[in-house]
Amino acid sequence: MQYDYLIVGSGLMGATFAYLAHHAGKRCLVVERRAHTGGNVHCQEVAGIQVHQYGAHILHTNNREVWQFVNGIAECNRYTNSPVANYQGKLYNLPFNMNTFYQMWGVTTPLQARRKIEEQRSEAIRKLDGREPANLEEQALALVGKDIFERLIKGYTEKQWGRSCNELPAFIIRRLPLRFVFDNNYFNDSYQGIPIGGYNRLIDRLLQDIEVRLKTDFLEHKQELDTLADKVLYTGPLDAYFDYRLGHLQYRTVRFETEVLETPNYQGNAVVNYTDRDVPYTRIIEHKHFEQFGPAVYDNPQTVISKEYSMEWMPGMEPYYPVNDEKNSALLREYQTLAAKEENVIFAGRLAEYKYYDMAPTIERAMQLWSKEEA
Repeated sequence: MQYDYLIVGSGLMGATFAYLAHHAGKRCLVVERRAHTGGNVHCQEVAGIQVHQYGAHILHTNNREVWQFVNGIAECNRYTNSPVANYQGKLYNLPFNMNTFYQMWGVTTPLQARRKIEEQRSEAIRKLDGREPANLEEQALALVGKDIFERLIKGYTEKQWGRSCNELPAFIIRRLPLRFVFDNNYFNDSYQGIPIGGYNRLIDRLLQDIEVRLKTDFLEHKQELDTLADKVLYTGPLDAYFDYRLGHLQYRTVRFETEVLETPNYQGNAVVNYTDRDVPYTRIIEHKHFEQFGPAVYDNPQTVISKEYSMEWMPGMEPYYPVNDEKNSALLREYQTLAAKEENVIFAGRLAEYKYYDMAPTIERAMQLWSKEEA
């Protein structure tokens, strides 16, 4: 065999695994169907700004090993994710914290906020009359009450999933974190940031000195490529690997409208969610704020924004979010049974495992897989 590992996909999973294998002396070939590496973390420089081409990606973790691994390859900046929600023109801080509660009700102490939330939760719980919530709407109302649900959850969730909250399963929202402090940091993790210069810098360094073939569809050339390596790490769609013989796994996808604006600062924040159902997009990303902070925002007279539209996935579209309902979960189990019979193939990553992975867990998973290979 010419290679020890054939790695299908150059996103964070494939690139991290390739890096670890390469530095252990293994011969690796990475094949990527797109014209660029990096998968969905790929950035494109527009007007001097690193644009997250496939949606916002923020690295956050409590895993010190992962954080040190990334920073040893590409140093991260100090970006802290503090999104804002826009509901009918009024702004609310996210996640739900004392700033949100003040904006919602004018309360100024944690005790006042707790009383208000409990008052609204109690009303929803009384209506359940002892039974379990039957859908997402009932679940959310029992967790946070009417005001937060209607202004900050309902419209956004219905746009995200393309159906009414009373048609969505309750398990989608098992808990809604409420923070009774004035802290707008969306994540609780110890480490958070974005690689300075964008994610391409991280991916390029992970893949440095490793052979990469772009515009190469593994499934179209599978017979030929399989002969090149002892083992395959496959990060593509699980159902596609088996030629959809059992049917398609379902996803939600996202459409982006990206514009260059002749202003240095459009919305003052990287992420603004639009939680009103009547606004067609779910959020606006202003990419500049991922890397420029404070007065530095005004060093560039232009800015770039992306409006995100959540859509039902159709074959040929880019799959984003797995639909983890009973039907798809059952189909997944059938495909996993087929995958278990594939000798010398590792199925890993959000598409191959049909599982939503954030970035740090993706890197951690790649590390675990490589440790298993070394054992």
